[in-house]
Amino acid sequence: MVGIGTLVNASAIIVGGIIGYLFQRIIPMKIQKTVLQAIGLGIIFIGFSGTLSKMLVIKNNAVTVIGAIMLVISLAAGTIIGELIDIDAWLNKLGAILAQRFSRGQNSKFSEGFVISTLTVCIGAMAVVGALQDGLNHDPSILFTKSSIDFIIVLLLASSYGIGCAFSALPVLCFEGGITLLATLIKAFLTADMLTGISLVGNTLIALIGINMLLESKIKIANMLPSLVVVIFYVHFFGF
Repeated sequence: MVGIGTLVNASAIIVGGIIGYLFQRIIPMKIQKTVLQAIGLGIIFIGFSGTLSKMLVIKNNAVTVIGAIMLVISLAAGTIIGELIDIDAWLNKLGAILAQRFSRGQNSKFSEGFVISTLTVCIGAMAVVGALQDGLNHDPSILFTKSSIDFIIVLLLASSYGIGCAFSALPVLCFEGGITLLATLIKAFLTADMLTGISLVGNTLIALIGINMLLESKIKIANMLPSLVVVIFYVHFFGF
């Protein structure tokens, strides 16, 4: 069944968010904050390791860096587009709307949890490549693996931010489901280098998510999301 990977992923996020919300009542705030920082540190390493795995290559017994200019240009151009659209504001508005209906007065925390969880579970090579593989080859194995990871991450995030984290299943359904449904149309367009570029940029954004969580900074990562599209055009016209 095409799309089963997306459905399992979204279900895992919902269940993880609910369990985490219930744990919120028994886990002390001090532990929640420390665990959140630990998750952030782990996400930083996951993101950077994914980025470096695509940038570092061995040639003639020497380590060479590739894709650096592509990464910088894609992030810069994508961020300009994202700032003009202000994706971060739209995500926060969506979180606020959901908060008014479900959060019982904790709008800010609900919205923050929704945005952080959405960025964490939507960005990255596994979401894109997994959805493509599900749509093109009817193989949801990557998304099944991602589901187990997202379950743990959202559970822990929800223990700090609340039930808003569970609603990140909605963007996952749209994002991964949309890629899966459109996979057959873009099959002839996407190349291996394009997928590598998406992975490189996506993992860099994941590292920034970890930095936000660890240092409690306010980098508007959502406004950098168009970089994932910009990198496709960069590779198409200029190569990897």
